Amino acid sequence: MISKWEEYSVAVSTKKKIEADLSEAFIKFQRDLLGRGPQEARTYIVGDMVISRFKGVLTVEERHLVTHDKGRRIVKEMRQVLREMYSQESEEIVQRITGCKVLSSHSDISTKMGERIEVFIIDRDLEKILEDK
Repeated sequence: MISKWEEYSVAVSTKKKIEADLSEAFIKFQRDLLGRGPQEARTYIVGDMVISRFKGVLTVEERHLVTHDKGRRIVKEMRQVLREMYSQESEEIVQRITGCKVLSSHSDISTKMGERIEVFIIDRDLEKILEDK
């Protein structure tokens, strides 16, 4: 018989595995797309959301550009255009790994911190499902 602790432990390890798989897939996708990926990626499943935080996303050129107001606007606009062009592929990564349908997704980049965040709203409370297993 499996104790509640063992059930919780399995659910947490499954959740951590899915989060790690998502981070790894996002890094690979960004490297294939841009020729380089973030220095670090962390993904979290929170209720019906998948939240990914990418550190060290700016290229050398972008780091120079963001030191000026006009350059900062250009980098943010360019990154937003790229994100719009490839949002379907990012959503497909989430759907493939979680088994959940993505209802919507949102993104922003901090040129000050060199970080980007992605939020995917999915069709069910995956965190609760994993906890209940």
